[in-house]
Amino acid sequence: MTAVLNTTDGLATITLARPAAHNALDVATKLALLDAVTTAAKDPSVRAVLITAEGKNFCVGQDLSEHVSALEADPTTAMDTVAEHYNPLIAAIADIEVPVVVAIPGACVGAGFGIALAADIRVAGTKTTFATAFTGIALASDSGLSHALVDALGSSRAAGLMLLGDRVTADQALDWGLVHRVVADEDVLTTAHTLATTLAAGPTAAYREVKSLVAASVGGPAESLERERAAQQRLGTTADHKAAVDAFLAKKKPAFTGR
Repeated sequence: MTAVLNTTDGLATITLARPAAHNALDVATKLALLDAVTTAAKDPSVRAVLITAEGKNFCVGQDLSEHVSALEADPTTAMDTVAEHYNPLIAAIADIEVPVVVAIPGACVGAGFGIALAADIRVAGTKTTFATAFTGIALASDSGLSHALVDALGSSRAAGLMLLGDRVTADQALDWGLVHRVVADEDVLTTAHTLATTLAAGPTAAYREVKSLVAASVGGPAESLERERAAQQRLGTTADHKAAVDAFLAKKKPAFTGR
């Protein structure tokens, strides 16, 4: 399994387990992750959720090798994964009623960034970096990033990250309020696990109300998820996107034509 669920003493730990691929999201991983999230959400014994990953990196986003195959098969359906996998996954994480903590080692990119931002509390390491990365392959955004980044950073800074694809360091992320805590890289999982364990032993009903109040104050991501889906569907058939994906896999710089 490329996403593993383990529940102990009220804490559901969901681990991305594809370290050799830097936890890139192929269909099997997306399905396993969604199944783990929905199973944890339905379990009445679960009082907190911890999402983490094996290896040096949390998640580098979409598995582009698999995406190339989808583009070659049919560009008009290659982006169906947004509606079929990413939107349900982000909605499922956001809808979990108990606290969700995420431990973020290394790179957290694209849809991986969206997964992290769907949680309540984020713990990063000193070498953790964040990036949207979508415009680098001639796409816009998905996984709720357009909503989460604007909500957290405001439209100007969010637009800069999404348009330019700049990498955000752990210190910047802490300063900007994207993460709750930055610790030594070797302490990321331990710190996140301690926080999640504390939450799992806390006043669960009160935590549910806190999450409900926070969600109501910022608005939900549902409309943004649908707008992202439509945008990615349009962009998935462009010449720039196909050329950029090919260039990325060939480790070359893409040449964009605007088509």
